[in-house]
Amino acid sequence: MNRMFLVAAGVLACLLSACGDSGKPDDAPAASAPADPPASTAAPAALNAATADAGKSVYQAVCASCHEGQVDKAPHISMLQIMSPESIYRAVTAGVMQDEAASLDDKQKRDVSQYLAGRAFGNASAQVGPACTGKAAAFDRMAPPATTNWGLQRTNTRLIDARTAGLSKTDLPRLKLLWAFAYPDALRARSQPTLAAGAVFVGSHDGTVFALDQASGCVRWTYHASAEVRTGIAISPWTSGDAQARPMLHFGDLLGNVYGIEAFTGRELWRVRADSHPNATITGTPSLHGGRLYVPVSSLEVTPAIDPKFECCKFRGSVVAYQAATGEKLWQTYTIETPAAVTGKNRSGTDTYGPSGAPIWNSPAIDEKRGQLYVGTGENYSSPATLTSDAIFAIDLKSGKVNWSYQATPNDAWNTSCDSKTPDNCPRENGPDFDFGAATILASLSDGRDLVLGGQKSGVVTALDAATGKLAWNVKVGRGGIQGGIHFGMAAEGDILYVPISDGEDGRTYPEPRRPGLYAVDMKTGQYAWKWPAVDVCKGRKFCEPGISAAITALPGLVLAGGMDGMLRIHDGATGAVLWENDTTAEVTATSGAKAHGGSIGGAAGPVVGNGRLFVNSGYGIYGHMPGNVLLVFGPGDK
Repeated sequence: MNRMFLVAAGVLACLLSACGDSGKPDDAPAASAPADPPASTAAPAALNAATADAGKSVYQAVCASCHEGQVDKAPHISMLQIMSPESIYRAVTAGVMQDEAASLDDKQKRDVSQYLAGRAFGNASAQVGPACTGKAAAFDRMAPPATTNWGLQRTNTRLIDARTAGLSKTDLPRLKLLWAFAYPDALRARSQPTLAAGAVFVGSHDGTVFALDQASGCVRWTYHASAEVRTGIAISPWTSGDAQARPMLHFGDLLGNVYGIEAFTGRELWRVRADSHPNATITGTPSLHGGRLYVPVSSLEVTPAIDPKFECCKFRGSVVAYQAATGEKLWQTYTIETPAAVTGKNRSGTDTYGPSGAPIWNSPAIDEKRGQLYVGTGENYSSPATLTSDAIFAIDLKSGKVNWSYQATPNDAWNTSCDSKTPDNCPRENGPDFDFGAATILASLSDGRDLVLGGQKSGVVTALDAATGKLAWNVKVGRGGIQGGIHFGMAAEGDILYVPISDGEDGRTYPEPRRPGLYAVDMKTGQYAWKWPAVDVCKGRKFCEPGISAAITALPGLVLAGGMDGMLRIHDGATGAVLWENDTTAEVTATSGAKAHGGSIGGAAGPVVGNGRLFVNSGYGIYGHMPGNVLLVFGPGDK
């Protein structure tokens, strides 16, 4: 699964908790701990009992008959419970659920939205910031994207070249905060920004996609998706200066919808649902190549599996290919060939199904030379375990045919019931839940080899021959755990692979110690080039962890990494030494004039650099981490 899931009241408590490590190489003193974040617009509002009771009554009378597994395409209640109340309200008033909610008055719609989300509406008068005017409102057709996909290269190396970045080691002493954007009523900020046409495109917790001016943070346009947009934004390229160019943006949402919208206007061109399963979701950013959009499909079915009455489990992961311009489906390749079938009954007498799972929650890497893409899969949700869970796949770009697959951890079947007091749906394998969460990387080495690198929640890096899928080497870098190990994304430069390790506390015991930090591995040999063990400066601070869970980013000679402690650091690529750091949990004044702050830096939203500016999202108020709601933009003082 893509994170450690808590359910029912537990999930909501974790989501709503008012939920930072600065270390140096071994011979350097530790930095001071970041201060506890102040109250801000990111703080969740309590839901009073009367509203909760009223909303529950509406849900049971009008909604429950569809949203508890009875209708395949209706998102399961467990999906609705991690949406914002604003997103749900928008869906029942003007979105996809307005017809079904037509019998409800406005108070009932507001009550049920807040009940499902588990929190009250935020500040209705909150402003997103000033609208752009004049030159700031214009999209620069002379500035096409330097990269179209999440991986910053089609191969997912997450390396930004010096010319694109416009930022080098000599600029670091002059870095300062240029502006901050506060996402209204948000607890988390986990959509990686995309830079093009003088704009920054980014999704948000409540489903709003923003086009902001890179220089000032003013708002060029907004688009409202059906639910949280946690993926990055893929953008189609154009020729510099083309007056007729109509580039598109592509992304997915929490409910499994995939979108194509106009980059310069925010107008929707198409929207499809990638899979009909009620728990399907899009976690990894779709990859764009050759006019096609390749979409990884994951799910949150591991969550309702804690209910002994839930028929666990039926979802199977896949990659879906679309015509990027129209949304026409070209092919869909599943990680499990046959649909789940009844395998027996659990001890409560509920039918059990399998095989299931093997979700894909990472962005595909594109191999132009071989005409294939690479993705990693997660665990099976139910027995029997398959040969395709915790595996790396090579899939033909044109046909969707599986060219090869390599399984790193066999017999990994797990769902949330396994760690609960009602383990009726726990598969006999019972874990260890060691997905390939981080996106695979295609690396071309100086010795002529092309390797596919995968990072696992077990803390293991696996290197495979790109043509055959045969194992070249593997190395266990971190202790591993439900939340990593290696969680959301590695980076590579030349022959060196940079590996972030989370190794957070997850309620389990392990035979080896935690090893949070940043590590460099020589891809020719699998041996360490250097190690930077994180120094825990949290000092008991609530929801603070020293590890690196979020995707990282490389520039020539530099590595940018955001920590679960809220610290953004820039490391020396040759030694791992910290050259610059910033406490993103500190209070800032946003472009709207509101006070805001970051929190844990988590998810696949790695730092992005362009035109001399550094963009990073901060806030991960989910699964027991520090909330926040800001996009922070840094640059040299003269930028």
